[in-house]
Amino acid sequence: MTQIEQSAVPAQGGGPPTGGFPVIERMRELRSRWPYEDGVAVFNRVYLEALETAGPELGRGGPDGREAAALLGVRCAERYLSAAETATVGGRPPECWRPLLPCRRHPGVRPLQFALSGLQAHVGHDLVLAVVDACRTLGCDPPDLEGEFERVGDLLALLEERIHDELMPGPDLLEIADPLTHLVSSWSLERAREAAWSAARTLWRLREFPPLAEEFRQRTDAGAGLVGRLLLTPCR
Repeated sequence: MTQIEQSAVPAQGGGPPTGGFPVIERMRELRSRWPYEDGVAVFNRVYLEALETAGPELGRGGPDGREAAALLGVRCAERYLSAAETATVGGRPPECWRPLLPCRRHPGVRPLQFALSGLQAHVGHDLVLAVVDACRTLGCDPPDLEGEFERVGDLLALLEERIHDELMPGPDLLEIADPLTHLVSSWSLERAREAAWSAARTLWRLREFPPLAEEFRQRTDAGAGLVGRLLLTPCR
């Protein structure tokens, strides 16, 4: 099996998920390990809240749509969990997650930045590979999952909303010239999702050319990490 094929296989199991989201239990277990203010814990906490709220509603279409949307959502969450668990035991996670991990206790980085950097890694890399994972499992092409991709995008939009609602400093604390204002406004979930969809389709087309596919995956990973690093610029 090539490296790109290894990176595209499911992190857990081999078939479509049934009976809800076991990834939620894994997130709860990770939450219990980390201090509340830990940077990765911040992302894990708001992601868990979003999944607990909207996870069962991922597939609002027919039964086939529910299965595909749930599969894509679980594969995406598994990518994050694999990175977090790898780092927890001292392993080397994907490059997109590496900026967040060393900075997770940096006093000059605000909780909002930790959460946005995690969301950037998750969309810019994990979601891309999750589409490939789901296509391999379901035996379909990315355009067949476009509706499911949008449903997972709704979950990510809820996650972004929670990040802003819970972690954005109030107007009395955040002046218009505050560097955090500029950092937040420089990143767009919508643009990140569009880029992820394009990257997933490209990676899928390259699957018959493993060296090119692996190079593209690595560049996608590195690009997501670069943006995540910028989002972690100390603002205090």
